Order: sequence, then structure tokens, then C-alpha cells
Amino acid sequence: MSNGRVYLVGAGPGDPGLLTLRGRDCLSRADVVVYDHLVSPRLLDLAPQRAERIYAGKQAADHTLSQDEINALLVERARAGATVVRLKGGDPFVFGRGGEEALALADAGVEFEVVPGVTAAVAAAAYAGIPVTHRGLASAVAFVTGHEAEEKGGSAIDWEALARWKGTLVFYMGVGNLAKICRKLTDHGLAPDTPAAAIRWGTTPRQDVLTATVATLPQRAASADLKPPAVILVGEVVRLRERAAWFEKRPLFGRRIVVTRPHHQATELSARLEEMGARVIEAPVIRIEPADPAPLRQAVEEVGSFDWIVLTSTNGVEAFFRALAEAGLDTRALSANRIAVIGSATAERLARFGVQADLEPCVFTAEALVEALAARENLKGARILCPRADIAPEKLAEDLRARGARVTALAAYRTVADNSAAGEVAEMLARDEIDWLTFTSSSTVRSFFEAVAPETVRRSRVRTASIGPTTAATLRELGLEPAVEAEPHTIAGLAETIATYERASQT
Repeated sequence: MSNGRVYLVGAGPGDPGLLTLRGRDCLSRADVVVYDHLVSPRLLDLAPQRAERIYAGKQAADHTLSQDEINALLVERARAGATVVRLKGGDPFVFGRGGEEALALADAGVEFEVVPGVTAAVAAAAYAGIPVTHRGLASAVAFVTGHEAEEKGGSAIDWEALARWKGTLVFYMGVGNLAKICRKLTDHGLAPDTPAAAIRWGTTPRQDVLTATVATLPQRAASADLKPPAVILVGEVVRLRERAAWFEKRPLFGRRIVVTRPHHQATELSARLEEMGARVIEAPVIRIEPADPAPLRQAVEEVGSFDWIVLTSTNGVEAFFRALAEAGLDTRALSANRIAVIGSATAERLARFGVQADLEPCVFTAEALVEALAARENLKGARILCPRADIAPEKLAEDLRARGARVTALAAYRTVADNSAAGEVAEMLARDEIDWLTFTSSSTVRSFFEAVAPETVRRSRVRTASIGPTTAATLRELGLEPAVEAEPHTIAGLAETIATYERASQT
């Protein structure tokens, strides 16, 4: 078997949006992903489902794999013919030991490519509103390892030169030696009142910024119980944070929001919330599985006999067109059909298959759909196909039949409860560590509260957010009044409605 190839990819400092396009491309083709502790879990979803994912995280006193073991692993997987992505926090060649891995691969005769990433010093400072260079304040920046501050012989750091540095100093991995770093700088002549900052979890919703001076930062950090990961900045540019801070001003900054959608559908809502500054906790409470394919297969084989096809969810769209393809048919088989949908997301998913909805009510409810259909034509005798979830309420089909329609309602997919993360969420609720619970369907509500008692939510300060009236009604059945109901009833509307609520509460 021919050798594979290794890509040393910089994942950036935490915000998954800072991954480069080249990095995303490499991940999309990976057979194996070897990833670090600080890599966003969202980036692992960019790799194919079949890809092997190997955690190689390192923390201060906890190394899952030694560096020699990581080097050997990369060589072994590549020699077996795999495309390997070594996903490293920040930039592989900036205090990431990527140089050691590159040399190990070169010595082993393994082909590799380095994909640079956004390094923490630049990104964390930028998200804190601190430019590492600025005309008139700092025309140079120095990156320094904080480990070298330890009292040991042979240190490669010239502290006297750093104390005279006319630009910005950035120390990586220096939290444990912060007091020593500041003392060495002042002992070698740096003014004690030089501005300094420590940025923890930079670029993420957990970002915490401490500003002080070189003389006072160690005490401030001790009082705040500052722990890694953090970078330390020293220089006049720190003064600019007061005017240039922007990240913490996002409407949902620091808010902890639980997303209960199925994992494969959570990305859009999670991304929108994170863009507004939220710390998202993905806790899917349902998963989507195939239903018995025979009924839907039979329906699509005679699809031309139906006057209307009613699709009520994106999952229904996917299941219907999958059945169409499995029957050896395509969109040409729908020439005699008209299609009605509930919700703009369903319409958008339908459009991806090259089909425009003939009817989409302004209100995203079954009742509104029935009224819109009845207003368009007499439904008596109309043949209507409704591919839907196995647990979908019967009301849509019943209301259509009450108008005289001949309805074929069948399970296109199964909605299965999955409360593997519910215990952790319940514990966080008990500690009042969650600000919002989001629900995008009645099934997510029912499944969540099968595992978490409604009383647990009522006792906490958490707020609930519903995507629409049907979901809100299910919450009310459990005695829980949603703090907000999305307007419009879409994923984007849900995120914006939560943000609007938070903006109002902060004024």
C-alpha cells in the first residue's frame, strides 16, 4: 500500500470560524484526525463520519499521548495509506511543537503539508480589543514562551532585551509563571506601571480579560483564580482595550444556551448563537432514524396519483426525496403534483432538490396550512400525501379529511428519544449554570422533560425559548411559560428573538 499524507493544520485559538479554507478542505478528506485539547469540537464535524478521531490533548500535568507517541502515530497511520490531519490549536509552528512533528515525518519519509492557523497571540488580543501593533505605540511584537521563566540554568530568554523592547510582548503558556515573568521584566528595567493584560479562553464565549500593570497583574490574576489557557500581553497597546473592545459587547456574550436539536441539525442554531457571543451547549434530546421504507416507497411509485404532497419538516423532505431516488425516480415524476410546506426552512430544503413550493402559509402551523389549502381550492376528493414523523400529531390529517380530502399520512422517518446528555444538563440547571433552554419542536420538549423534571427548570433561573406556537403550547402543557417565542418561526428568528430579549434586559 502506498503511503498516505499528513496535514499539520492550525485550528486557530478556539473560535471555529477562524479555521482557514485550506484547513477545512483538508478535514473534509481526512481518514484520521489527531486533535488537541483546545480544538473546537465543531471542527471535528467537518471530517467525514467515517474518519477515525484520535484525541491527543495535552494539559499542564496530563498528557494523553507523549510527543514521541504522537509522532509515531502520525507516521504509522500515514504509512498505512491514510490521509491524516493533525489538528493543532493556534498555529502549528508557533509554540505548537509542529516543527518537531514535521521533522519526525520528514525523517520517516512521510509526505506532509503545513497549513498555518491564526495564532492565539494575535487572535485573542484582537478579540479583547488590543491590537498587538499600533502606529505610535508598538511597531514590533515579540512572542515568548512563558515556560522559560522558571528559575533554571540555561534559559534562552534575554530578559534584559525584553525589558528594553519598544513593542508588545506576548507570553504563551505563562499563567503558572506569571509572577516570575513580571518580576524578571521589572528587575531588568521595565517600568512597573507598564500596562499588562491576561486573556483566558480568547476568541470563545468564555473569554475573560484582566487588565492591570506589570506590577499589579499577578495579584489580579491570583484574586481571579486565573488558570490556563491564557496569553499574557505587556505593552502600551493594552490601554487601547478600553476604546476598542468589541467581542464582549455582543448581545449574547457569556450566555450559556442549551440547543436540544438533533446533532446533525444543530449546527445552524449553534452557529447563529455563537456569532452573537453565546456559549452553546449542544444536548440533543432526539435523533432521527429511518422508518419502515415500504409504505413511503409504495407511495412514491404512484406519486402521480396525488394532487398535493404536504411536507411539514426538513426531515420529511429528505426522507421523501431519498425514497424517490431509491425508486429510480427524480423530480420529473412530480410534474403532476403540487407541493405545500410548513415553514421557510422546509421550503428552502425543498428548493435544494430543485423544486419550489406551490403553497407556504405565512404562519408555520398545521392549522394555517389547512386554511391556505382550503382557500385555494375545494379539497373534497383531493388526494393528499403527507410524509411525516412517526410521532406527528394526527390533527393535520384529520383537518384535511374534515374538508373532504383523501389523505395518505405515513411515517417517513422515526423520532427517537436520546437523552444521553440530559443528566449533565440537569446538574448544570441545579447549579444555575444555564441561561437558556431552546426548543425547536414539540418532540424536543417531550423528550427533554422525560429525562429532566419540569420542577428542575422552574427552580432555576433558566429561561425557555420556543421556535413557534405548537412548541410553546407543548411547554405550557408542562406548566412552563416560554420567555420568548421566535418571530418569525425559524432558526434565525429564534436566535434573534433571544438576542432581542437580552438587549432589552440590559437597558
